[in-house]
Amino acid sequence: MARESFAIGGVRVRAGASKPVELPLTRLVTGGDVSIPVQVVHGKEPGPAIWVNAAIHGDEVVGVEVIRRVLGQLSAKTLSGTVVAVPVVNVLGFLSGDRYLPDRRDLNRSFPGSSRGSLASRIAHLFMAEVVAKCSMGIDLHTAADRRANLPQVRADLDDPETRRLALAFGAPVALHASLRDGSLRQAARQAGARVLLVEAGEALRFDEVSIDAGVIGIQRVLAALGMIPRDQEPETPYTTLVSRSSSWVRARASGILQLDVELGDLVEEGRRLGGISDTLGRRIRLVHADRAGIVVGLNRAPLVNVGDAVVHVAAVNEEPGGHIADERRLTASRSRR
Repeated sequence: MARESFAIGGVRVRAGASKPVELPLTRLVTGGDVSIPVQVVHGKEPGPAIWVNAAIHGDEVVGVEVIRRVLGQLSAKTLSGTVVAVPVVNVLGFLSGDRYLPDRRDLNRSFPGSSRGSLASRIAHLFMAEVVAKCSMGIDLHTAADRRANLPQVRADLDDPETRRLALAFGAPVALHASLRDGSLRQAARQAGARVLLVEAGEALRFDEVSIDAGVIGIQRVLAALGMIPRDQEPETPYTTLVSRSSSWVRARASGILQLDVELGDLVEEGRRLGGISDTLGRRIRLVHADRAGIVVGLNRAPLVNVGDAVVHVAAVNEEPGGHIADERRLTASRSRR
């Protein structure tokens, strides 16, 4: 008996086929229509349905390229289950290179949304109804905010055994236990019964191969862990996943020009010097020290800082399965641009 087709956006995708779908979103003031582009890969064999999305924040472009490459490696003829790929959720922000929607709302604080609410609320409602409601799991791809960089990391509910299994299967340098935020896709999807891995990697408005590779490899490894692709197609990850249950930003204790002495992926001890802050004449005003031991998972890339600005994000290492990340395998966004 042939597998049932997959319904989305008013169309049906037959088993063993891959098909683009448009989810109508809104009409511009110029009269043009805007839709959310979706690619459905509906496997010939039965299996779970998962979604992969990116660009909920319009300036976070790394995930768009990750999804493009993942789709290039998937075949509906051999896939078990269904992959719903949504490379750009915040289409309007993506077109303008803006994190937010035109009304300055944060889409990732607007879930589960409403069909009669603001534009952000309507987009969130559409995504929940057409994508989340039809899947059992999702991978939500993000980057750091403007002028920051993130080490590839998975943020998830590590107290849920299956979510933890998939977070570790992803194979990022860090798996960080993260609480749910009100209005986020992850919170709304969890309330709807779907598990979600939130992936952070790289910087806004730019590609870097290290973050892209980590995303592509991670998604393939999750598909293999779910039995959706053969185990012999599962790529190896060069990183040992360190498990963290807490993290915090070290903040500038003075205003000035920031010089950092650490990179993403560095393991630091409490009290280690992370950098310094100088005035415009080169005089050192303050040093920046780690307030905890852990791994550097985020950096401020802005050279000018004000007192209180977040400068280095350190995640405590609570578990070290297999040992530390080797120095030569350390992920750094800057290294990929050298």
